[in-house]
Amino acid sequence: MDQFDVVVIGGGPGGYVAAIRAAQLGFKVACIDEWKNAKGGPAPGGTCTNVGCIPSKALLQSSEHYEHALHHFGDHGITASGVKMDVAKMLVRKDAVVKQNNDGILYLFKKNKVTFFHGRGSFAGAAKEGVYEINVSEPANAQIAAKHVIIATGSNARALPGAAFDEKLILSNDGALRMGDVPKKLGVIGAGVIGLEMGSVWRRLGADVTVLEGLPTFLGAVDEQIAKEAAKLFKKQGLNISLGVKVGAIKPGKNDVTVEYTTADGKAETATFDKLIVSIGRVPNTVGLNAEAAGVKLDERGFIVVDEDCKTSQANVWAVGDVVRGPMLAHKAEEEGVAVAERIAGQHPHIDFNCVPWVIYTSPEIAWVGKTEQQLKAEGVAYKAGSFPFMANGRARALGNTDGMVKILADAKTDKVLGMHAVGPVVSELIAEGVMAMEFGASSEDIARICHAHPTLSEATKEAALAVDKRTLNF
Repeated sequence: MDQFDVVVIGGGPGGYVAAIRAAQLGFKVACIDEWKNAKGGPAPGGTCTNVGCIPSKALLQSSEHYEHALHHFGDHGITASGVKMDVAKMLVRKDAVVKQNNDGILYLFKKNKVTFFHGRGSFAGAAKEGVYEINVSEPANAQIAAKHVIIATGSNARALPGAAFDEKLILSNDGALRMGDVPKKLGVIGAGVIGLEMGSVWRRLGADVTVLEGLPTFLGAVDEQIAKEAAKLFKKQGLNISLGVKVGAIKPGKNDVTVEYTTADGKAETATFDKLIVSIGRVPNTVGLNAEAAGVKLDERGFIVVDEDCKTSQANVWAVGDVVRGPMLAHKAEEEGVAVAERIAGQHPHIDFNCVPWVIYTSPEIAWVGKTEQQLKAEGVAYKAGSFPFMANGRARALGNTDGMVKILADAKTDKVLGMHAVGPVVSELIAEGVMAMEFGASSEDIARICHAHPTLSEATKEAALAVDKRTLNF
C-alpha cells in the first residue's frame, strides 16, 4: 500500500490547489478525483472547471459577442449582416476551454510531483496508529494511506422536492450548460448567481427568459443601491424577474415543463417552458465519502464540521471549500486549501471571510466585498459612502458601456474601507483593489491618493473614493 504524507480527496479548486501547495512545502502528496471527460478520462477541476465557473464564462463570452454583433456593432460603424449563432460550435468551444483547464491541472500535478488517482476516494475506517487508509474506486481500484487527509469534495446542485433533475427538461447548472438548441421559452427558478448568468446567456441567444425568485428582494446579499441598479438594467435588457414567488407543482410533459406558482400579491399563475433551470443553491457532496466510519462529524445539513482552521473532529483530517461552512466560492476554497497545506507544515496563515470578493458575471457584471450599506445601518456603524457612475468615465464611454457605478463605504471616524460594491463593465477585475484595501486596512483617502492610469475603468474606483469626502473631480 502506497503511503503519503498528505492525501487530498477531491480535485476541484480547493483540492488541487491544496495538493500543489503541500507538495511545494516538501510533502509526499496524492490527490484523488473522480470527474470524467466525455471519453471517460480524468477531468480534474471539480464543478468549477467542468460544469461551473469555467464553462459558464465561456458561454457568457460567446453570447455577449453574438449580442454585440446583433445590436452594438453598428454604433462602431461596423455593418454585419446575416449574423447567426451556431450553438453546437459554441458548445464545442466551451468544451475545449474546459479541457484546457483539465489538462492544465494534470500538468501542474506532474510538475509539482503530486501523484494523481482517478476515482472516488473514501475512508476505509478510523485511523490506525495515526494513519488513515483511503480506498480509491474505479477506474484506479487502489488503496493508499496518509497521515493527513484533506477533504475537498465540493457540492451538488439542490433540487426542488418532487422535481428531480433529468437534465433534459428540468436542468441543473450542468444541463443548463449543455442545451443543444436555444429554447423559445426558458424558465429559471432562483435569481442567484447561476440563475442570472445562465438566464443571461440564453436570453442573448434569443430565448424568452422568466426568472422566478422566492425572496421578496432582488439580490438581498448585494448592496441595495447596486442591486436596484442591476435590476433596472436587467429589466431593460428583457430579463423578466418576478420576486416573492412561491413555486408549487412542477409538471414535466413530453417536450415542455409546466410550473404552478403564486405571485407576491397572492395571484395563482401557471407558466409553460421549453426548459426549466433550477438554481436554488447547492448541498455539500459527502455521499460515498464514508466520513462517519472515520469519525468525521457532519452537521444536520450534511456539511463537515470544522473549526476556524479547517480542522475536523478527527486529528489530521481537514476539510475545505463547499463541503464546509462559509461562502461556496471557488476562490474561497483555494485560499482554504493553501492555508491547510501551510498549517500542516507548521505555518500560521489567516483568512478573513469579510475580505472574500463575490462576482456575478452578467452584463453588467456585479462585484462586491465587505459590508453593504444595509448591514452597516443594521449594526449601527457610522459610515460614509461615495459612488461614481461609469457614464462619467472616459474609458467606459469609449467602450460604449456606461451602465452602472462603483461605490465605496468607509468608517465615519477612521476612514477605513468597510466595503466596495460595483455594477458595470469588468467590475470583476476592479474589485481586487477593494479587497487589497480592506486586507491592508487602507482608508478611502489611500485609494483616492493612488495614481490610476488614464483612461481606465479603475479611475471610477478612485473617483468613488474621492466621493467619500465629496470631492470627485469628474462628476
